[in-house]
Amino acid sequence: MDKKFICYCGLYCENCAVKAKIEPAAKILQNEMKKSGFAEIINKIPGGDGFWLFLKYMAEDGLCISCKDGGGNPACAVRICAKEKEIEICALCGSYPCEKFSSFFKGYPVLKKDNALLIDEGMDAWEKLQDERKSKGFTYNSDSKL
Repeated sequence: MDKKFICYCGLYCENCAVKAKIEPAAKILQNEMKKSGFAEIINKIPGGDGFWLFLKYMAEDGLCISCKDGGGNPACAVRICAKEKEIEICALCGSYPCEKFSSFFKGYPVLKKDNALLIDEGMDAWEKLQDERKSKGFTYNSDSKL
């Protein structure tokens, strides 16, 4: 597990579709396009230069960094609060769950269960679950019930 991808809210970035599916697909697309000669002609295609630069960025640098490293919504109330309280994961805060989580629970129903696991069984159990999900191709926007 790469701990830098653990978000304040309790999500794990490497189980996000962008990190788990989009970034690897961008690498494949970039390689296939290079093999097919697009690197030499992309500037002749309308919008090609911008697309190529974006594809290069996705494939080589990656789109996402965790919220702890400055990725995500800078106005996220959960992140702002956690940083102010110097809390690594909100589930470990005495005020959890607070009103800031209502939209998170709607968008990521699994988050409530994951944070309960973290509280009840600890970080090792939570990390094991996230690693298991990642190995099975789970993403937060999938229909997977892991």
